Amino acid sequence: MSEVEERTAMDRGPLAQPLLEVRNVSKTFRRGPEEVHALRDVTLSLAAGEIVALLGPSGSGKSTLLAVLAGWERPDAGAITWSDGGPLPVARPWADLAILPQTLGLLEELSVRENVELPLRLAGVPGGNHERVEGFLRYLGLDHLADRMPSEISIGEQQRTALARALLLAPRLFLADEPIGHQDDSWAKVVLRTMKLAARMGTACLIATHNQEALRIADGVLSIRDGAISREPRLSS
Repeated sequence: MSEVEERTAMDRGPLAQPLLEVRNVSKTFRRGPEEVHALRDVTLSLAAGEIVALLGPSGSGKSTLLAVLAGWERPDAGAITWSDGGPLPVARPWADLAILPQTLGLLEELSVRENVELPLRLAGVPGGNHERVEGFLRYLGLDHLADRMPSEISIGEQQRTALARALLLAPRLFLADEPIGHQDDSWAKVVLRTMKLAARMGTACLIATHNQEALRIADGVLSIRDGAISREPRLSS
């Protein structure tokens, strides 16, 4: 992320245009003889440029909701529709949808820089975008680690690598599961600022988190318990 991009983002307010509609989505898993209702009639919407925090205890349905929105799981009922009128397919390009899972998903055979560049390769961008890649590496404190393999850096640095990869193409939708779970206070602030800048450039962000600072940057807060969604008051900045 370059200084020019940062200034542009800070000058540009949230776009607040509808991006994704989730209507009456349910998902049930079978655990032996027991049925687990992971999602119960979930309805929500995400707007371009909006950051929404998702709260809930372990097993409440947070990860299932992110997996359904990512296309990794199919809902049993309900509909998920993009603003372009199309349903959520199993896979969308990185420029539409990017995900930061708790497992991170870095490719161990690729260096830090190559992991960050991966969306460009998959998009077939000739020659990549060297300046943007290097900008993200510098901004997230990874430039001196760029030629190392994921196994040679800390888990916090791995998480920031996965973040850079996810936001490289300025996706329309960004889904993140505890994106600052492995960061100390100083780097957590940088990660939150990076997501806030992405939102100001138009990315809709849905973040599963318990971090109070993350809640403060959110435009909206959703709570999920036993698979059911409710809206919570937004924390003051």
